[in-house]
Amino acid sequence: MSKAHDERLYSMAIGITQWTDHMTLQWTKIWRLGKYTVKLGALACAQGFFFNSSLDKRQFFILPGDAWFPDKVEIKSPENDIYTFPIYCWISDSETHRFREGKGWFIHVLVCHHLFNTCKKILLPNYLFIYFLQALRIFDESHPLGQYAREQELSQRTLGAEILGRSCMVTENFFPDYVQQHWKEDDFFAYQYLNGPHPTLIRRCKTLPGNFPVTDDMVFIPNGSNLSNELKRGNIYLCDYKHLDGLQANTIQGIQQYLMAPLVLFHKRPDDKLMPIAIQLKQTPAEDNPIFLPTDSTYDWLTAKIFVRSADFTEHQLNAHLLRTHLLAEVFAVSLLRNLPMVHPLYKLLVPHTRYTLQINEQARDTLIGPKGSFTLFAASGGESVTKILARSQSSITYRSLCIPDDIADRIYFVVTYEVFGRMRALRYNLSLQRFVQGMIQYYYKSDDEIQRDSELQTYIGDIFEHGFLSQPQSGIPQSFTTVSELIKFATMVMFTSSSQHAAVNNGQFDYGGWMPNTPLTLQRPPPTKKGTTSEATMLQTLPVINVTVQGMAVVWLLSRQSSDFVPLGHYPEDHFTEEIPRQLQKDYKAELDKLSTTINNRNKTLEIPYTYLDPKNVENSVAI
Repeated sequence: MSKAHDERLYSMAIGITQWTDHMTLQWTKIWRLGKYTVKLGALACAQGFFFNSSLDKRQFFILPGDAWFPDKVEIKSPENDIYTFPIYCWISDSETHRFREGKGWFIHVLVCHHLFNTCKKILLPNYLFIYFLQALRIFDESHPLGQYAREQELSQRTLGAEILGRSCMVTENFFPDYVQQHWKEDDFFAYQYLNGPHPTLIRRCKTLPGNFPVTDDMVFIPNGSNLSNELKRGNIYLCDYKHLDGLQANTIQGIQQYLMAPLVLFHKRPDDKLMPIAIQLKQTPAEDNPIFLPTDSTYDWLTAKIFVRSADFTEHQLNAHLLRTHLLAEVFAVSLLRNLPMVHPLYKLLVPHTRYTLQINEQARDTLIGPKGSFTLFAASGGESVTKILARSQSSITYRSLCIPDDIADRIYFVVTYEVFGRMRALRYNLSLQRFVQGMIQYYYKSDDEIQRDSELQTYIGDIFEHGFLSQPQSGIPQSFTTVSELIKFATMVMFTSSSQHAAVNNGQFDYGGWMPNTPLTLQRPPPTKKGTTSEATMLQTLPVINVTVQGMAVVWLLSRQSSDFVPLGHYPEDHFTEEIPRQLQKDYKAELDKLSTTINNRNKTLEIPYTYLDPKNVENSVAI
């Protein structure tokens, strides 16, 4: 419980037929965190159980009020039964707050009808009856969400970024050094699309897009094959940055910047290595839009790859990272907090994955993409282009693309290979997570009929479909739940998106962007319109100036840094579940993740480039940074 030193806290326990008087915690003891016990006295409860507990905080004399953050209330009945009331929220006013007993349950029409008749018979006071049916919404519109206080933590991060920006010094790190040595190499360029911080764009290509006229005689395919044959064999892959087409690039410090919308073709060789074989920097074929090839001059090919990597910075940050993890996690969190009571089993399952999400997103709107944000001031796509890219990207989101097994099957069907660490570990994660979610959901829902009759659950998914996905049926997002399996799949997707998916696209940003030429946030010369016109000098002139570079490095360093109050995936510091079986499922899930972490660490010892982003100890439970 958070401390408060100038107020009294009152509690009342409510049973089926009786309730206690208000009980006061001794205010002189509430200067510190801890557990406080109040003796209720005799309370007959033979006809039922405690289903409600109330807390209210009253100001002490004229002193200013404090906010309280109680963990839970436990009541021991005369029969020695323990009733737990999870709270885990701020109480900042002097109103009475009521909390239901913690066993997970849900309300549907028949249950409400039964409770209504029961409550009328035992003559509960009206205000209790209304609360019992409507349930408590913890974080409603009037609640000060910002009181999940990390101001000190985040201010320290910002200060660290400012110091980094002023000094242009980077702490010792294996990755930036490795990237500096290998960033020009084609196999490392391709490797990043499988195991770097943006592994979600590349997809298998069976037919070349009409606006990318690569021919057999343009590209070299080993072992005597050609492009047409490799397309048929499923060995050609494509990255298409079409969401960036036609956008006006930013002007930074009075200098016009440039942002391309390239297409990149890759070939999977017989040794399973992925290699780039063709790059077109604009979407529309034209004489002044050549297709660059590995056989071109060194700086023609390298400059083309630099423009691709700069486009990838924007696509990754705004689509894969901001939209598909941060903003989607916000949609899921808001609907959860708005529509499900604290004792609903889905609330208990998902609420750990909402920690800090609303706060960090609000801060990102101000300090990253706001009018004076770093992205707005220093990225090629900053300013008005941000909203256009987000709108284009949002319209392309599908349910299958959010469910990792479906996404990988649709996008990069790849022979199991030592090269695709992110894919294999994501699938392992998802399988473990799905088993955990299945156990939890099936413990509470015994039939499809119970799913269909859970009105709170239906309101929750309807809110997501309407406000998160703009009621677009083509997205494939469920408009309602009709089966237990549908709920299991959706809950698994929400938890994966808010934890593992965010870790995959967030944690490696400084690793790959700490060496700026590998991932420039902007470029200040237009792309070459003719082959043979580039040189080392033109390449250096294309890259951003030093102060812009340092600002970009500071941002990705800030976003990649682990919080001091980091909560790893599978850890549950708050006891929302009170029943034995769900709590055991949590322990089993954590144990399985611990085994997976050991396996990953042993595998990483054998790799030239360790893949650590989906090690469970590095995956945060929520989108918190």
